[in-house]
Amino acid sequence: MVHGYNRHMARGARTSSEQTAAVDAVDDVDDVDALIADVFARNCPSRTVMENVSSKWGILALAALTDGPYRFGALRRRVDGVSERMLAQTLQTLERDGMVIRDVQATIPPRVEYSLTPLGTKVAKKLLATIQILEDAVPEVLAARAAYESRH
Repeated sequence: MVHGYNRHMARGARTSSEQTAAVDAVDDVDDVDALIADVFARNCPSRTVMENVSSKWGILALAALTDGPYRFGALRRRVDGVSERMLAQTLQTLERDGMVIRDVQATIPPRVEYSLTPLGTKVAKKLLATIQILEDAVPEVLAARAAYESRH
């Protein structure tokens, strides 16, 4: 186990000797990019990034930021229902994961804007596609809920 990656699950390795060879190859390389990410592995960093991005407030913050940079208060109004504390925590987590840039401008009073990084933009576009599917499916979801409730 290196950096939380489940290296024995090397993609394409069919036998234990192939898995061992894949692990040995990773051990010989110092470059983090050579490690195999596996979101299904408990300690893989990709899992925590997925959890952060796919949280209710993470999805909404990233989606809102596709419109362009936002100041904190404006973003909070855009993401209706989020508390100040939760939005601050979400933005800090997304910044740590490389999805969001926090730009503090040297003005009086200080002005802070949040925007997406290239990685954040890439992820947010996928989230927007999912949001569109869900919004389009609201009548179908409501009908499924009503049918479920009538059976239970």
